[in-house]
Amino acid sequence: MEQRDYPLEKVRNFGIIAHIDAGKTTTSERILYYTGMSHKIGEVHEGEAVTDWMEQEKERGITITAAAITCFWNPTYMGTDLSRKHRFNIIDTPGHVDFTVEVERSLKVLDGGVVVFDGVAGVEPQSETVWRQADKYHVPRICFINKLDRTGASFERSYQSILDRLNKNAVRAQLPIGSEGDFEGVIDLLKMKAYKFEGDMGNQVIEYDIPANMVEEATKRRAEFVEKIVEFDEEMMNQYLEGKTDFAIDDLKKALRKGVIANKVFPVFTGSALKNKGTQLILDAVIDYLPSPLDIPAVKGIDPNTGEQIERTASDTEPFAALAFKLQTDPFVGQLTFFRVYSGTVEAGSYLYNSTTGQKERLGRIVRLQANKREEVKKVFAGEIAAAVGLKDAKTSHTFCDENKPIVLDPIKFAEPVVSLRIEPKTKADQEKMGMALKKLSDEDPTFRISSNQETGETIISGMGELHLEIMIDRMKREFGVEANVGKPQVAYRETIQGSAEEEYKYIKQSGGKGQYGHVKLTIKKLEPIEEGAKIPKNVHREDGFEFIDSIKGGVIPQEFIPAVEKGVKEAMERGIVAGFPMTDVSCELTFGSYHDVDSSEIAYKIAGSQAFQAAAKRARPVILEPIMKVEVVTPEQFMGDCTGSLSSKRGQIEGMEDRGMNKAIRAMVPLSEMFGYTTELRSMTQGRGSMTMEFDHYDVVPPNVEKTIVESRK
Repeated sequence: MEQRDYPLEKVRNFGIIAHIDAGKTTTSERILYYTGMSHKIGEVHEGEAVTDWMEQEKERGITITAAAITCFWNPTYMGTDLSRKHRFNIIDTPGHVDFTVEVERSLKVLDGGVVVFDGVAGVEPQSETVWRQADKYHVPRICFINKLDRTGASFERSYQSILDRLNKNAVRAQLPIGSEGDFEGVIDLLKMKAYKFEGDMGNQVIEYDIPANMVEEATKRRAEFVEKIVEFDEEMMNQYLEGKTDFAIDDLKKALRKGVIANKVFPVFTGSALKNKGTQLILDAVIDYLPSPLDIPAVKGIDPNTGEQIERTASDTEPFAALAFKLQTDPFVGQLTFFRVYSGTVEAGSYLYNSTTGQKERLGRIVRLQANKREEVKKVFAGEIAAAVGLKDAKTSHTFCDENKPIVLDPIKFAEPVVSLRIEPKTKADQEKMGMALKKLSDEDPTFRISSNQETGETIISGMGELHLEIMIDRMKREFGVEANVGKPQVAYRETIQGSAEEEYKYIKQSGGKGQYGHVKLTIKKLEPIEEGAKIPKNVHREDGFEFIDSIKGGVIPQEFIPAVEKGVKEAMERGIVAGFPMTDVSCELTFGSYHDVDSSEIAYKIAGSQAFQAAAKRARPVILEPIMKVEVVTPEQFMGDCTGSLSSKRGQIEGMEDRGMNKAIRAMVPLSEMFGYTTELRSMTQGRGSMTMEFDHYDVVPPNVEKTIVESRK
């Protein structure tokens, strides 16, 4: 039997997460270089980065897809002692808000994260978003304040912004020596030693004594650090309270590791990835403090046969369970399905059972990625991340498992798209290719949706923002050779009801021969959220934004016609009531009805369900919902009045203002419909010095005067 080459405790699955432009990809590139994966360092600003392999990533200098890379690290100073060598599976995630899906799906399968901050800007809006996503999945993190060599960088200010805006439990693990142009190296507060990075690309880490002018501050900060660490070990805590301060470094590391894994403390490191200072010590910290697959709680799922909750622990001897978290079309091998193995093992050439769909597929080849190179592997073990080649039916968030011991793991939840636009092929030849291209792209990215308007026959694509759609259209052109004409971006409105209503409808059609008969009574009301972990009754079918309750007693409608009623209701919801937008957050209960021995049919119940729902919804106070965006504008102080004024004129609600370095940051909630083209307006208002970021926050009811305009524009 094949043995795993690295024991589980020496495996680390972690991601590099951050706001756009904090230096994630540069940090990843350094990691690849120091771990011997790439022989020269690719720079993002020269368009050479290994993990950014898409054309669009090179041109824009941003990361779009999360690249999964396997590499190996032997801690600094271990020399030739390879007993401590570890395997890293690293995912470099994008920072741009339009690609939230990539961060979300990566965090779901990672055990830990390195959160990178820009030493000048500190915590930025998107840093808050990824931090909250990591909180949601309980991902332990260490922080890296990067770019300390830049003008205006300040370790203390950035550290303070982490405490103020993210978590009070961040604690300094290092101090920088000098800053901006004089940034030389870092002080390790546990070892109380200074480090500088010399030689080719900073690959020689040199340890020396702390400079005399910094001893006092380092001593003070170390005392704070130790005080924080001892909280995680009862015995050390007691000794500390009795006055002991000189603990063994290994004991301090063990206690700190416990705290990090419990998400109770976040050590902060510093450096400059671009200037090759500090990256190796981050890799050491990943080994010391971030969890291996053995340290994280067992993964939970549902037994598809019984509906009971079951769990799987990270062990090769447990039944196989894995989650597909990403699809990618690879120019060389075709479709790649990335999956994380939670328990058991799987071999190339075996059959994979997909418990989400109930189907089996042959697993031909398994590859491990080293960014854009790949290595074939015969077998994948618990706790590892790999990619399967050529699976046809697997989609993001499907579970693969042992057919005899099935489990369905918690799926990844994705945000709803908020911007859509019309798209049509330029020529007949483009038409066929366009369908294929759109299908492939939407399989890869669950926040990119395609729908067609049945009345006009137009194809509508929807996504998380203008940039998201722009990149998708660009990819369609480059990767699939499809030329298309594109309409103006539109807001993805929704409809819902605010009241409740009851409606009965009989659909009867008699015309010589077999007739049609369907009779239903529905009650609809606003959908209430359920408590996490609450059991859903058997007669309730619940999905995002909709719930169908079957309360038919004594077979007044035969069981086989009930799904048809639900289908009719769903079709009516798709068509909307007020202005033809899809409806959401509705609970529909089928309470009564009747049937005819001969004439009843599925189609009759579908029509009855649809008509009853429409009539009820019209009386249940239907309203239009619009996406509200969380906007942050950063501007020099002299333009602040103009900026707040312009946001207020766009129905924006100003939530707060604060200093951000030399500038002012304004936070506001603004409807998306008012924000198209705002970047250009902001630039002209601030002489090109203002910038903004926005991300979807929630849906809210449209004011009556705006609703009137929307309804009229749809006629």
